[in-house]
Amino acid sequence: MLKDNILMAFAELRANKLRSLLTMLGIVIGIASVIAIMTVGESLNKSMSEAFNDMGANNIEFYVTNRNIESDEEIVEFREMKDYDFVSDEIFEDICTNFKGRVKGIAVQRDIGSGKIGRSGKDLSINIVGVNSAAESLNKLTFLAGRDLSKRDYEDKTRVVVISSKLADKLYGSPAKAVGQQIECTLEGKYCEYVIVGVYEHKESANDFSITKSATNCYIPIKTAYSQINEEYQIDSFQVIATPEEDTLQLCVEIKDYVNNKYYKDNDAYYLDGYSNQDVIKETTDMLNNIKLALSAIAAISLLVGGIGVMNIMVVSITERTREIGTRKALGATNFSIRLQFITESIVMCLVGGTIGVMIGVAIGLEASKALKFPGILPVKWILISVVFSAAFGIFFGLYPAGKAAKMNPIDALRYE
Repeated sequence: MLKDNILMAFAELRANKLRSLLTMLGIVIGIASVIAIMTVGESLNKSMSEAFNDMGANNIEFYVTNRNIESDEEIVEFREMKDYDFVSDEIFEDICTNFKGRVKGIAVQRDIGSGKIGRSGKDLSINIVGVNSAAESLNKLTFLAGRDLSKRDYEDKTRVVVISSKLADKLYGSPAKAVGQQIECTLEGKYCEYVIVGVYEHKESANDFSITKSATNCYIPIKTAYSQINEEYQIDSFQVIATPEEDTLQLCVEIKDYVNNKYYKDNDAYYLDGYSNQDVIKETTDMLNNIKLALSAIAAISLLVGGIGVMNIMVVSITERTREIGTRKALGATNFSIRLQFITESIVMCLVGGTIGVMIGVAIGLEASKALKFPGILPVKWILISVVFSAAFGIFFGLYPAGKAAKMNPIDALRYE
């Protein structure tokens, strides 16, 4: 019986192709809009997740900041940082010792500016970044030639540099030829020179939204970086690299409490604060999900309009087929079978519209993700939800027309002109 009703429903759709298409248009647009939004949203979530993983999802950012000083005045002047306000190597060693097994290392980086390398008529952009050994490993460098920065390089403030394969290829033709070469550059208006000790593999990232994307990072020892800009080696921010299984939210609180109670308890103006990258990931994901839901709710309004359109056309269809309904009833069809017939027609119409909408939405979403350079992700969950909603809309908006058909008096229906 159900099979016959489904076949009759498709026959009715084929008999009135244009009307059926126009009727389903609201469903198609609504489902397509929701799926397209969710496809782009899932792709963006995936891209953001990969970006945070590249930056270190298990990292904790710490920084020295001003204490909250209560004052009745509108402006509170804070004193400048003194030597004892900064984080020392002693504190780093203490953290690693006290949280042994939970902390893999402490990374310190200092971006000292952008520069230009001029060679053979080429003018190439670079970023000079001072790093310690933990920061170097944090950047997940894969060496193609030479070596990484050594302990002696850090201690002696040697003027050595690790460059990218992109830069090595442009300057010397290959990474191997770059090792041992001396490069000259201008950094923030100052002349600098370094010896290349290593070349790492340059990887283009789709998650890099920087306007200086053409520039590549060159890494030098952290103390060399400070001496380069004529500043004392004073650290006011750093990253703790936690072990993969560690709860970074809890570890962040414990490290802050430990350092503040031991080193900043009597400090009148400054203390150590921090946050876990997991916090940032969660906040960003929640924000994106809220935006997706808000946009989907707006797009879903067309679903309601489409559903009303289905109900309207079903009422018209029942009026046109009054004599058919009367004939079926005269031949013994029950109210239930009449009701089931028209509810099935409504469900089939909404499911066909929903299926078309899903295909259009996926196509639009994947193309939009590709244009935005995000990885295309199919929102399987939302596709299934859309199919279920299409069937539910068919039942809901088909109930009234089907009930009206089922309640018809067969004698009156047969007399209907």
